[in-house]
Amino acid sequence: MSRRVLVTGASGLLGSGVARRLAAAGDDVVTLQRRPSGVPGARDVAGSVTDPAAVARAVAGRDTVVHVAAKVSVSGPAAQYEAVNVHGTRTVVRAARAAGVRRFVHVSSPSVAHAGSSIVGAGAGPADPVRARGHYARTKAAGELIALAADAPDFRVLALRPHLMWGPGDEQLTERVVQRARAGRMPLLGPAAALVDTLYTTNAVDALVAAVAAVDRVHGEALVVTNGEPRPVGELVRALAVAGGAAEPRLRVPAGLARAAGAVIERVWDAAGLGGDGEEPPLTAFLAEQLSTAHWFDQRRTRQVLDWEPAVSVDEGLRLLADHYRAR
Repeated sequence: MSRRVLVTGASGLLGSGVARRLAAAGDDVVTLQRRPSGVPGARDVAGSVTDPAAVARAVAGRDTVVHVAAKVSVSGPAAQYEAVNVHGTRTVVRAARAAGVRRFVHVSSPSVAHAGSSIVGAGAGPADPVRARGHYARTKAAGELIALAADAPDFRVLALRPHLMWGPGDEQLTERVVQRARAGRMPLLGPAAALVDTLYTTNAVDALVAAVAAVDRVHGEALVVTNGEPRPVGELVRALAVAGGAAEPRLRVPAGLARAAGAVIERVWDAAGLGGDGEEPPLTAFLAEQLSTAHWFDQRRTRQVLDWEPAVSVDEGLRLLADHYRAR
């Protein structure tokens, strides 16, 4: 049976991919974002998750919500993250419950349970807004808790935490690595040997679509989603750079120095009021931590619940990424 689905944030790579896949499968899809989604067969509602009236229009008549919309960055005023990731999530949850929605898939992040130390083969720990690092992680942690607190037999909530998504069209990680490598500003921190999990873009879309079905069976929990192929972070950074047509990064910076420098840069950046227009600092303490600590996850529970496995391996994804950049 077809579902009546609202996808928030469908002008982004992940949200639009999910909306396209659901619409192609015959679901009745509505999208909510501030600019046209470009998704064939979907009906766009223009607006923000921070606007209760727009959210109410978008969710009317829906039985399923996939909440992807978020403020994603590494800098900028805390109030901007609070407005979208916390208050926006609360607005979407409240409107969905009022509209009689039965399924709610919430897109979160592994950073909500990351306090800065290495994560080695762990599952999805509890979201912790107090210990999470940076405005993004803290507000995403608060948003995930809001969503999961609403879980009930007639309002089933499942939170998915895609980890380090990359691939063609991705501007959050892939394009940043490629552009910085081309400019000679992509450092490798320390030995760059820490193992990290990542997630290819189409695998992320597949996992979210699987979650829409899985939430009927399992709900009230969070799942980290990755390719399940940990690689040394330096190897991954070099591979992404080369796939994008850049030279291998050779700049090396001691990890401790990078973390200290990132913390100073953040304070100066915030004090100067920068970052509100999307401009990002060259380094932050959070980025330094991500590039110098291990973070890979046990995927057994995720694959059991979703009845899903990644279709594209890391090596195949790198080949596809290289093809994408050559075509550009």
